[in-house]
Amino acid sequence: MSSAPAAQGPLVVGVDSSTQSTKALVVDAATGRIVASGQASHRVSTGEYRESDPQDWWDALCAALAQCGRAAREAAAVSIGGQQHGLVTLDKDGAPVRPALLWNDVRSAPQARRLVERLGGPKVWADRVGSVPGPSFTVTKWAWLAEHEPAVARATAAVRLPHDYLTERLTGVGTTDRGDVSGTGWWASASETYDEAILDMVGLDPALLPRVADPGEVVGTVHSGGELLFSRGTLVAPGTGDNAAAALGLGLHPGTPVLSLGTSGTVYAVSEHRPADPTGTVAGFADARGAWLPLACTLNCTLAVDRVASLLGLEREAVEPDGSVTVLPYLDGERTPNLPHASGVLHGLRHDTTPGQVLQAAYDGAVHALLGALDLVLDSDADRSSPLLLIGGGARGTAWQHTVRRLSGRPVQIPQAQELVALGAAAQAAGVLTGEDPRAIARRWNTAQGPVLDAVERDEATLSRISGVLSDAAPLLERAPHGE
Repeated sequence: MSSAPAAQGPLVVGVDSSTQSTKALVVDAATGRIVASGQASHRVSTGEYRESDPQDWWDALCAALAQCGRAAREAAAVSIGGQQHGLVTLDKDGAPVRPALLWNDVRSAPQARRLVERLGGPKVWADRVGSVPGPSFTVTKWAWLAEHEPAVARATAAVRLPHDYLTERLTGVGTTDRGDVSGTGWWASASETYDEAILDMVGLDPALLPRVADPGEVVGTVHSGGELLFSRGTLVAPGTGDNAAAALGLGLHPGTPVLSLGTSGTVYAVSEHRPADPTGTVAGFADARGAWLPLACTLNCTLAVDRVASLLGLEREAVEPDGSVTVLPYLDGERTPNLPHASGVLHGLRHDTTPGQVLQAAYDGAVHALLGALDLVLDSDADRSSPLLLIGGGARGTAWQHTVRRLSGRPVQIPQAQELVALGAAAQAAGVLTGEDPRAIARRWNTAQGPVLDAVERDEATLSRISGVLSDAAPLLERAPHGE
């Protein structure tokens, strides 16, 4: 928790409910100064599947706000940014029917393949929905649930995304926003409506889904102040998915590329053009304010590289250069490239290979996948020489910074502001008070300000070596375990 003297403007709360924890920031809407903060962790299932009890998210939100103390009670507005894609199933009383299936649970890979085929192939999905669904997408998770747990599907009276669930707990009203709903697979970006044919294909009644709020809309007020330490009547903004919230938090101009290094890795940029990539590499998401957020995501990023370091008995910064070994760190399957059943690959090991070179190769393998998608994310007229904004937990790591610079050949900017998802949610909350574009608010707060690291020569040899190993290993990596 942090605290400061009295603020200059109205206070707003921005929340980041991520896979592992919930963070709450109380922010001065006029200056962007963080007045108070709190954080509480979630439980995530271990083993093959990734699930969480939504009640944990609510309990963590209450705990994080309690740490903010009086400042939270004085807030005029609140917004929730949350992990994308998760399937939350609620009964008629609003209680979870089962634990939520999280974005990085890939058990619905067979359903994803069948859904792509049933609608007419990848191009049809891209043109209609904006994305080709993989097992991260909510529509595939519902298809898995209907097939494997039909009693749960029948008992479900409402289907929500994680941020929807928390927003509804605040207001008592079921709403979502275009940024988060664009990652479900059942919202058509071409028409900006729920696609009833897709819903019918997976047996989901549209009446179970929340209303999609307009950007900047007040979706309700806090209806239960005491438990949350909010004042009753505090305004509630639509909220959005975590990446769309971070884009607001950075105040992104169209075409500015972002590379986020967290448990997952993402590359994205705001675009004024609706994306539709039939290869499925780029997800054609909407942003939270009326434009678009083409994005590519990997499942294996900082957590996977840290695991490799642990296996080698090394600190995460203990990398060594000049190795010829290649590591594909696909420890949890992979989304980009689409290899949901993959495991990690170590290739080119020699007697003189050092543990530090293996660790550097793990960094290289994680960054290679993200940079490979970057050109597809950016519009054709985007400036390829402008700095990459490097954010997320890994952005302040020297080894991550050097690897991104070496493999991209671009300058890298490290925003000083942290907790960009929560800051973006706070900017959205400030926007419902003032009527301003949340991006303009974030720019006034100088959230993207930070040092720029000069470009270095692009390491074409390493990029080519990784691409070659991936090409050779792909047929083996695509095989499902146990002949699934």
